[in-house]
Amino acid sequence: MKVIQYFLIVLLAGGLWACGTKAEQSREEKPTAQTDDTAIPVKLTKVESVVRSEPVVASGLVSSSEEAKLSFKIGGIIQKMYVDEGQTVRKGQLLATLNLTEINAQVSQAQFSNEKAERDLNRVKALYADTAATLEQLQNATTGHEVAKQNLTIAQFNQNYAQIRSTVDGTVTRKLMNEGEFASAGGAVFMISSTRKNDWIVRVGVADKDWARLKVGNRATITLEAYPDQTFVGTVSELAQAADPQNKLYDVEIRINPGAVKFAPGLFAKVSLQPAQSRSYALVPIEAIVEGNGKDGFVFVLTEDQKHVRKIPVQIGFIDNDKVLLTNGLSGISNVVTAGSAYLTETSTVVLQ
Repeated sequence: MKVIQYFLIVLLAGGLWACGTKAEQSREEKPTAQTDDTAIPVKLTKVESVVRSEPVVASGLVSSSEEAKLSFKIGGIIQKMYVDEGQTVRKGQLLATLNLTEINAQVSQAQFSNEKAERDLNRVKALYADTAATLEQLQNATTGHEVAKQNLTIAQFNQNYAQIRSTVDGTVTRKLMNEGEFASAGGAVFMISSTRKNDWIVRVGVADKDWARLKVGNRATITLEAYPDQTFVGTVSELAQAADPQNKLYDVEIRINPGAVKFAPGLFAKVSLQPAQSRSYALVPIEAIVEGNGKDGFVFVLTEDQKHVRKIPVQIGFIDNDKVLLTNGLSGISNVVTAGSAYLTETSTVVLQ
């Protein structure tokens, strides 16, 4: 009986030892299995270098290069306005006139003064010939006559410009005053824009780094919200030599050909300018970019052990279909992570596919 009990005890001890050994082996093997299961499969793509001319994208409004703010030379009451907003006008066409009552009176007054000064001069000349007037009196009479003549010229000039005539062939875009109102000297009454095909322009503002890359004659591609299915071609016609003090941007004028399409001042335009100056870019697939925000983003690259990754900040130049052109951030980097990059952190373990 004792022999049987002893035998059972030996068998039980052996079984417990075997279970403990298996559990210990299981614990030792478990981390390896977890590591293999949690490693994120990734693919690498080679970083290419390309030389391109990065477009400058901006927006602005269509306007005419021949725009005029028309006003009266002198102040007065508007007697008659001959055109309305939106009306087409020709160069030299009469647009408005002032009430001439006061102006005509000033001309008559100047004429009377001039006639009197002329009579006084003739009288003094006769007296001076008879030595009855002094040289000083003759000189004063001569000066008085010349002043009167100039005052008459001024009055007649103002009389001629008591009206507004169009300075260009175009359209009245704004009528700022009406008949019976008092127009001050130089105060705008009409806004006129030329409607000739070669006078349409788009003005946009660009940053200083983009302004430095542009030149007069650079080509531009223009789209208008009014004609979303059409693309227009333009050229840079003027570059501002100083920044706008308010927005700190440099004005760029692009001349645009409307073709057979009807244009009007104020149409919203999106412009893509193509500078002649080129630069070198690092080219990577778009899926390599993570946490993109405007021009800033990040890419993942492998560490030396080929099992971990690190995140590198990059500067985005522009996107070209499924590629991204980077201006900096990948100096000395030959490969970036593409497939699997969206699931990575800097503590991730990876495995190459």
